Amino acid sequence: MGRLLACLVVLVLFTCGATLVFGADLRITEMAVTTKIVRNNPIDSVKRISSTSVKALYCFTRLVNPSQQDTTIKHVWYRDGEMVGEQELKVKGEKWRTWSKRPIDRESVGKWRVEALDSGGKLLKAVEFKIN
Repeated sequence: MGRLLACLVVLVLFTCGATLVFGADLRITEMAVTTKIVRNNPIDSVKRISSTSVKALYCFTRLVNPSQQDTTIKHVWYRDGEMVGEQELKVKGEKWRTWSKRPIDRESVGKWRVEALDSGGKLLKAVEFKIN
C-alpha cells in the first residue's frame, strides 16, 4: 500500500510538472509599430503616419518564453486586409525582443495591421496603424 501511494505521488508530481512546462505559453508583453529601434527598444508607437515622413517602419515585439526553448514567431504584415509580407523571427530565451522591418513609400497608403503568430500559427497579438 505504501509503495502504491508513493507511485501515485510521483505520478501526480510528474504530471503537474509536465503541465507546467508544456502549458507555459509564449506571451507577448509589448508590441508596437515604430519609426526606429534604439538600444533594442522602440522610440515611439505609430498609430498614424505620413508615407513621406519615413523610409521604413518596424514592428517591435517583446516576449516572455517560460519554456526557454528556442522557437520562432512570425510577423505578418497586411495592408487594407491583404497580406503584403511576412518574416520569421527567432526567439532564443525566456525574455526576448525582436522586430521586423517594412519599407514605406508613397504606395504604402492604407490601413495596416501586423499580426504576431507563434510557430504553430496561433495569433498571439496584432497591432493596427494607418499610413496617409
